[in-house]
Amino acid sequence: MKIRFLGTGTSTGVPEIACQCKVCTSTDIRDKRLRSSMLVEVEHRNILIDCGPDFRFQMLRSGITRLDGVLLTHEHYDHVSGLDDLRPFSRERNVDVYAEWPVVKAIETHIIPYAFAAHKYPGLPEISIHTIDVKHPFQIDGVTVVPIRVIHGEMPILGYRIGNMAYLTDLKYIPDEEYAKMEALDVLIISALREREHISHQTLSQALEKIERINPRCTYLIHMSHHFGLHADMEKRLPKSVHIAYDGLSVEI
Repeated sequence: MKIRFLGTGTSTGVPEIACQCKVCTSTDIRDKRLRSSMLVEVEHRNILIDCGPDFRFQMLRSGITRLDGVLLTHEHYDHVSGLDDLRPFSRERNVDVYAEWPVVKAIETHIIPYAFAAHKYPGLPEISIHTIDVKHPFQIDGVTVVPIRVIHGEMPILGYRIGNMAYLTDLKYIPDEEYAKMEALDVLIISALREREHISHQTLSQALEKIERINPRCTYLIHMSHHFGLHADMEKRLPKSVHIAYDGLSVEI
């Protein structure tokens, strides 16, 4: 399995518009963060996790030419607003998109409702929606995906386990019963917004507490804001098995 971090930033990205802080003005390429998204390459399949506003540029920059499935964690703008740009991937066959019912409803009613119209304008994305739920693992072309419930503020959203890798974004809390789904992980990818408390996202210290409980072989932090700090400074403060992901990073599992 190979994972590619397409974006590792929060909803505003880094640098943030009009900000002159030390992170936003950093010349370190690792401090330039598009909205969070990741590609999982497994068993000759390309599986995308989240499809946000930077999706088009992420595809062009990474040279990805095929998608076998798209997993959506929740319906917030920074995770689904790139769905219209799936059009080039759907010219030969529909793109399979997997999401919970509230996300499916949002997609069909107000995110890209025109893609599901009875009489569609030519050239719109051709999407096959698959409604999933947290209780039932499913497959994408033979690849097993295990949904994991996490709580984003008060909003239930999904993380995913594929093989010995788990991806958890935008979380504040993990229900106790979900930890069993993350036993014996080689790689955990988990969000850590900043050090200061936030109403719906976990802090770095809260992320480290969950990492200790899950006990993966190694961990990569994602979904950082400019308040997280400089990559070079913050990396030195972390345990040896915990790393800060950055856009363009590829990891073999």
